Parts: sequence; C-alpha cells; structure tokens
Amino acid sequence: MSTRDLRCRTGVRIVAACAVLLVGTAFAHAMLDKAVPAVGSRVATAPSRVELVFTERLEPAFSKVEVLDSTGRRVDRGDSAVDAKARDHMGVSLQSLAPGRYRVVWRAVSVDTHVTSGDYAFDVGP
Repeated sequence: MSTRDLRCRTGVRIVAACAVLLVGTAFAHAMLDKAVPAVGSRVATAPSRVELVFTERLEPAFSKVEVLDSTGRRVDRGDSAVDAKARDHMGVSLQSLAPGRYRVVWRAVSVDTHVTSGDYAFDVGP
C-alpha cells in the first residue's frame, strides 16, 4: 500500500469519525425514557406523584411537568421539579385523583439547551 493510499484511508476514517460525533451531538435532545405511571397504563390505585426519566440531564429552571384531568383542569400540586441528584429525573406530586383519564404534559430543556415536549395519558380505575 502506498503512502498516498494510507493517507487517503486515514483521512476517510477521520471524516467518518467526525460525522458520527456531529450526528450524536445533533440528536442530543432530552427524550422521555420512562414514566411512572407508565405511558398508556391503567393503575388501580391513584398515584401520589408522576415521575419522568429522560435520556439527557435537564435544566431545572426551564423544565416542567403538569397533570390534567379529562376536563383540562390541573390536578398536580404545582411543585414540578428536576431532581437535584439525578438531573435526568423530573416529577410532580398529585392531588387526590378520582377514577378517570389523566394527561401528563411535559417540557424538557436539556443542559445543552435543546427543547423537547410531549404528553401522554394514563387511567386510574379498575
């Protein structure tokens, strides 16, 4: 193999490695990874909290979660917070929930300032 071929192959490897790193950085958004109650679940006993786990660490000042009943009324206690020790966790405590459908609405800002948001439903009842 000539020196020129070796340099060309090395250059291609460097470009490929840089592309992989850039793609990984471009997709570094805080996406919902796990939720309790789980997405689309039915729980027999009303939960006292909603806990969310994300794929990235969150910026506490700009991330929040709310829980709404079927009429759109907030049923959380307004204490949405990112966990100080596990910055990829966010939760909110709940008022006493009656049987029915509830919607969890979240907005997450990762520490690299990417914003994501979403919602999901869960049901309370037999």
